[in-house]
Amino acid sequence: MSAPAPAGHAGRVDWDVIVVGGGAAGLFCAANAGQQGCRVAVFEQQARVGSKILISGGGRCNFTNRGATAANYLTSGSPHFVKSALARYTSQDFVRLVDRHGIAWHEKKLGQLFCDVSSRQIVEMLLAECAAGSVRIFTSCTPDGVIWNPGLLRYELATSQGLHTARALVVATGGLSFPKLGVSPWAYRLANQFNLQVIPPRAGLVPLTWMPRDLARFASLSGLSVDCIASAGNGAPSFRENLLFTHRGLSGPAILQISSYRQAGDPIQLNLMPEVNADELLRAGRSTGREVRAILRQKIPERLATVVAAEFPDGRPLAQWPQRELNALKLRLEAWAVQPAGDEGYEKAEVTLGGVSTAELSSKSMECRNQPGLYFIGEAVDVTGWLGGYNFQWAWSSAWAAAQAIAAARPSDGALPSSASRG
Repeated sequence: MSAPAPAGHAGRVDWDVIVVGGGAAGLFCAANAGQQGCRVAVFEQQARVGSKILISGGGRCNFTNRGATAANYLTSGSPHFVKSALARYTSQDFVRLVDRHGIAWHEKKLGQLFCDVSSRQIVEMLLAECAAGSVRIFTSCTPDGVIWNPGLLRYELATSQGLHTARALVVATGGLSFPKLGVSPWAYRLANQFNLQVIPPRAGLVPLTWMPRDLARFASLSGLSVDCIASAGNGAPSFRENLLFTHRGLSGPAILQISSYRQAGDPIQLNLMPEVNADELLRAGRSTGREVRAILRQKIPERLATVVAAEFPDGRPLAQWPQRELNALKLRLEAWAVQPAGDEGYEKAEVTLGGVSTAELSSKSMECRNQPGLYFIGEAVDVTGWLGGYNFQWAWSSAWAAAQAIAAARPSDGALPSSASRG
């Protein structure tokens, strides 16, 4: 895809807007700015754009969530930061765009929307939107150093395909998850260059691993999925979704969700029978003369019942158990404290926690407060949504906010004055 390049000088190409990163946020920002008259170039270091979109949602892209609100986002800064962008470009707005492109979709659960056919349709839609805005896309192009020229109010970006300049520089390089896709800490390095605070990145929405002592103890549960409520304490929300036992630890939606709230070294708590009152179950069990495994397997899978019962190995019927042992069993069922060794890291993480601090950015425009014309959007920012389409919606909303601010600041001659004082 190409559009006539704007004029440059002595090997330099000048644009209104340079977007670094050809993922969800970068392409959407470029398309919106381009369709409002800006001359836009996108630079992507990989051979194709949208790599993470293509693998998302099992290849069908969970492209948004109907219920996305600020309550679904974890930030280390102001909990109000996401409100402006999410309110001005909503999940319903993106669904209307998807519908306009004739992409069939369905809702799975909890407001999660997926393509009926393929994630590729979302990438093709974004490329079509970029074409409508005459956006120029450079692939296999490695961004290098950035120089800010305060006299000209322009950024100079050195790349493997030459020198390019623009009044607005949008950083949409994402985080560090899925390193096989060629991720880069470029956004963090650039933030450091301009003395912006970066919240240390770490893996988010990620499976947890067993302590060495627990690997053999729970090996028989590998592959088992059960309904549960997972929590991390410290005021974090609890999540009722499936828990999946793996050969290395714990996964499934409930675990991925809670992993983003858990601090390193802290345990998590699991309610293994969210539909059952453990007190009532155990009281009823005491009158039957049956042992604990037989009682538990009425409510939880046999493999799990066997492992839990093994922690109370004397085989006595519940009627003979003292109250302290009944209390211990109840606690094991309703608030099992699991101490993970750690997590699976960026290789298995859905997202990256941390990034450019929200304190550095305008919540209305995503522009740096103290560096005119520099914008950070999407996963490069210290904003992380829940599992279930929320992080894609943040990409769309933050990209749209930046594009509107950039286009609004562009006078008729194409110059882009500073808008750092806005927001």
